[in-house]
Amino acid sequence: MSDLQCATRVFLARHGEADYETDLVTDQGGCLSATGRAQARALGERLLSERIARVWCSPLSRAVQTAEIAACVLGVDVVVREDLREYGVGALAGTDASESEALGPVFGAWAAGDDSATIPGGEDVAAIAARMSAVLDEVRDAHRGEGVLVVSHGGAIMVAVPELLRRPRATAYDLHLPGGGHVALEGDDAGWRALD
Repeated sequence: MSDLQCATRVFLARHGEADYETDLVTDQGGCLSATGRAQARALGERLLSERIARVWCSPLSRAVQTAEIAACVLGVDVVVREDLREYGVGALAGTDASESEALGPVFGAWAAGDDSATIPGGEDVAAIAARMSAVLDEVRDAHRGEGVLVVSHGGAIMVAVPELLRRPRATAYDLHLPGGGHVALEGDDAGWRALD
């Protein structure tokens, strides 16, 4: 069997619980709380038997911190990729808009299949799915036959996974991951499959 036929197991995780520097809407920031650090450690411990080869993560501090703690448990290094970041909040940055009021209608439209819905000044769902999928394909190709932990963000994961699995976006609501929670995927040249 060639390397191209070997599947890669990807454990796509949400960062641990974070405390934020401001109550205003922002794309940046967020340092792990004590609970978030414990979630990151527990994530690494849960994956010890998976023989993880590397941890990949978003550049946002809450994801990097999660990745570094889990990687320390796993005894592997960390690779950072910009395109694993959370969806951009666009014109909502710096406002006190509530998530349910400002983002809820956009998420609802995405789940209903409306690719044109956006946060004003933010990314559309197709752009988020494309950048996340590109990195996950890079991970798959770099780690044939291995297990990899990828730490990203709840919204980005909810957009990317249905796209990878070719499932309706409405299934994204089944992907509300807690801090340190993950979904298990397997990818090869035939595509992506859910392992859970």
